[in-house]
This record gives sequence, C-alpha cells and structure tokens, in this order.
Amino acid sequence: MIYDLLLILYFIGCLVGLWFVFKKAGVQPWKVIIPVYNIIVWIKICGKRWPWYIYFLLPAINVFTFLLMVVETAKVFRRYGFWEQTFAVLFPCIYLPILGISKKYEYTDPSQLPPHKVGKVRDWIDAIVFALIAAVIIRGNILEFYKIPSSSMEKSLLVGDYLLVSKITYGPRVAMTPLSFPLVHNVMPFSNGQTESYLKWIKLPYHRYPGFRKVKRFDAVVFNYPDGDTVCTAWQSNRSYHDLVREEGYDAINNANYLPVGGRMMENHIRVRPVDKRENFIKRCIGLPGETLEIRDQAVYINGELIENPLESQVSYAVSFKSAMTDPHKVLREVGVSEEDYQNAMHGDDPVLLLPLSSSMVESLQKRDDIKSVERLMLPEGDNSMSLFPHEKGFNWTVDEFGPLVIPKAGMTVALSSANLPLYRRIIEVFEGHKLEIHDGLIFIDGSVADSYTFKMDYYWMMGDNRHNSADSRFWGFVPENHIVGTASMIVFSKNQDTGKIRWNRFLKRVK
Repeated sequence: MIYDLLLILYFIGCLVGLWFVFKKAGVQPWKVIIPVYNIIVWIKICGKRWPWYIYFLLPAINVFTFLLMVVETAKVFRRYGFWEQTFAVLFPCIYLPILGISKKYEYTDPSQLPPHKVGKVRDWIDAIVFALIAAVIIRGNILEFYKIPSSSMEKSLLVGDYLLVSKITYGPRVAMTPLSFPLVHNVMPFSNGQTESYLKWIKLPYHRYPGFRKVKRFDAVVFNYPDGDTVCTAWQSNRSYHDLVREEGYDAINNANYLPVGGRMMENHIRVRPVDKRENFIKRCIGLPGETLEIRDQAVYINGELIENPLESQVSYAVSFKSAMTDPHKVLREVGVSEEDYQNAMHGDDPVLLLPLSSSMVESLQKRDDIKSVERLMLPEGDNSMSLFPHEKGFNWTVDEFGPLVIPKAGMTVALSSANLPLYRRIIEVFEGHKLEIHDGLIFIDGSVADSYTFKMDYYWMMGDNRHNSADSRFWGFVPENHIVGTASMIVFSKNQDTGKIRWNRFLKRVK
C-alpha cells in the first residue's frame, strides 16, 4: 500500500508543479490535466522542436525525454547548477512544485534566454549523470537486455540471442536491495565473482506495481534463481550450493577456501543473497498457481489434461550414421545442432551421438540417406531423490516421469504431513520466512503445532524447452512470485557462438 501511495504522490507532485510552471509561463494551468495536450504545451513552454513530440511516444525513450524536459524546465527558469539539476532529475515531484510555487524563480521565454555556456568537463558530467539516472530507472522498471547463456531453451531461444525483457508486462518490482552499484546485477566487474555489488543495510519488502497481465502458460519468463539464496562463489550459479552440500557435505563446502572447478582451484566464499540479487534465469512457464502438474513419458499433464509441448522443444535422441566416413558434425550442424549439444557415446559396437533434438530436426535427420537411425531416449528409472526436487528418499521421479504435485497458490491451504512436507518445506522456511521444526512426529511452525499451511504467494513451475539439458523446476522446485523479473519479448540481436556469424533472420524476432 505504501508503495502505491508513493507512486500516486510522485505523479501528483509532478502535476502540481507543472500547474504552477504553466501559470508562470502565461499558460492557462488547467491544460496540465489534459493528457497528451499537456505534453504538447510543456514542450512549447521549454522551446523545444517537433521531434520531442515523437520522443514521448517511444517506449523507454519517453522516460529519457521526461527527465530531459525537467532539466529544460529548470533552464527556462535560469537554473543551471549541476547539483540542482541532478536533484531535479532524481526528484521531479519535489523540484517542479518548488520551481513553480517559489517567488524567487521567474519564467523566461526560451527566445529571450541569454546564452549560457558550460565547460566541456561539466558537459560530459551532465551527460553521464543524466544517462546513468535514466538508465537505472529504465533497467529497473521498464526493460532490460538479457543474453541467453546456455542451450537450456533451445531451439526456441538460442545461445547468443540477446533479448529485450519487459518488466512492465507483469508490473515493475520494487528494488528490495536499493543500495547497489548502478547497472550491475550482483557482483562487481573485474572481481572474478568474489565482490558483491550491493549493500544489505536497507532491505525493502516485496511489492509489484500493476502490470498489463499475469504470467501465462508458455511465457518465456526471466526470474531470480530460487536455489540461489546461498551461493558458493567458486561455482556461482553454475552449480547449486544446496546440491554441493548434499553431495560433498556441509564442512567440505563451507570450510574450503578454494574448490576445484573445471580443473582449476577457484577462490571460494559463501554468500547469502537477497531475492533481487540472485542470478537471472530464463525458462518457460509450464504450471500456474493452483494447478496439479505431472510428467508422464516426457509429456506434461496439467490437472490431468495433456498440454502441447512448445513447438521447438527438445528431448534426447540417439543418432547413428550408416558410414564411419560421414562427418557427423557437418551433418548435424546443417540441421541446427549447436556445438554445446554434442555428446559422444557408444551404443554397442556402433558410434552414436546422444543429442537433444526438436521434432523438426528429427524429421530432417530421418529423411537423410546418411543417417542409420534416430531413436528417442528415456532417462533411466530409479531413485533420483538426491538430484531431483524435493531431494528426499521415496520420490522416485525422473525428468521424464515426474509428479504429480500441486503448485501452491496465494490463499490456498494444504494439509501437512511427513509425506508431502518435503514439497513445501522450502516454501515455508525460505520463501515465506517461517521457522519450521519437527518433534516427535509433529510439525511446528513458529513454535505452534501445524497440520496445515496457507500460502502467502503464488508459485510457478518453470521448464526449459531443451528438456534433457535444462536445470529447471524439476531440479529445484517452485518459483515464487517475488522472484519474477519479467518476460522475454523480443530478440534484438543474435550471434552464433559456434561460427561467430550474426543470425540476421533472428533480428527483432518476437519471442514465442
């Protein structure tokens, strides 16, 4: 509620300030409350030309333009001080009312303003500070660029795709860790991942401003890694800290100053990160709050009904060739298999390649004369309890045979028992901040015996399109609503990491 009130006060402050600015400029102040027309009048008052009207119509650019207009308004009142203009950009809701109401400041028609020159150093500082403030506002609330780092979403999204991530689709999320180095996510540049880029002195509660819509099934969603609340800096998000502890033991991970990573000894520290400073992941939303999800024979069922897989989703196949003289890399490259996906293996006496393939790639391979067979693989059955969510004995699930399980929804109440507690324990303890204990077979939440729990937030189930090469909800569980960053809306640039060539056919392609 407090955040919504602050947003309302911000807009009211700007409108009140412009009301008095218009009045001082000899313009009837009621014009400030007419949408679009008020922008036209404001631009005229500041003596700007017609392109400024266009700038206000362009998403993200209009944020720059608004802040520039605040500076231009200060100039027509002959206010040129660096710190004053910086304050104006940071707090226009306070500065504009002061400018409009105070009798000390008088409006001057732009055509009557005397020349005012600043030195090159001041000019550069102005530009850098202004661009930095505007970029932080846009990146935090409107849109951000994201690079696809791995093949977990292939072939829908490719390694080397640069995405435009919309944060206003689901609503901008208030920065929960506001004391942060600008335009850096969680570690400082050139620190080898060892120096955090933020301070925890101020922590704000989760709040999301209204967006255009809620998360939908099959959205490509960018979110903070739920298993990244604690990080082993030697591995960063490449391996979950919790998985490392389960495999190697608490002391082996927490007391080690260096750990072997890829044949090298890497400096190791344990960091506990706030929600908005956990690594950004991108997966496809498969399950929505309140639904029951199950995977049978690689097919996903929601509430017992089969849902279609994304068009370019992939699973693993064994591909063999008729002749040992065939260059497999050349053949597979022609159908779109990336270098990252090659895995050499043996099947009997014949060399085969175990590869993630989409249905269209399988069809292309089956039509070739040099291909002997293309066989779909099922990952082996057995007890995967330590590698798959919820990491407990008795859940004999695989990535191809998983569930059923209920995805929590805000306000939903579930009965708690020793059988289903592993599914929801992390939600109760970590995501919703309660103390959970078990004594004599009884479950205690915040010191009281509990046989049920009511969820505070919505949760989502995310999966990669490359189903056998994706660390997703099958490995670390539910994604809380406060971890949602935004949705991938458009590919703005794409470069093939294998060949170094630009993928021109993916420019400005809408993400599906």
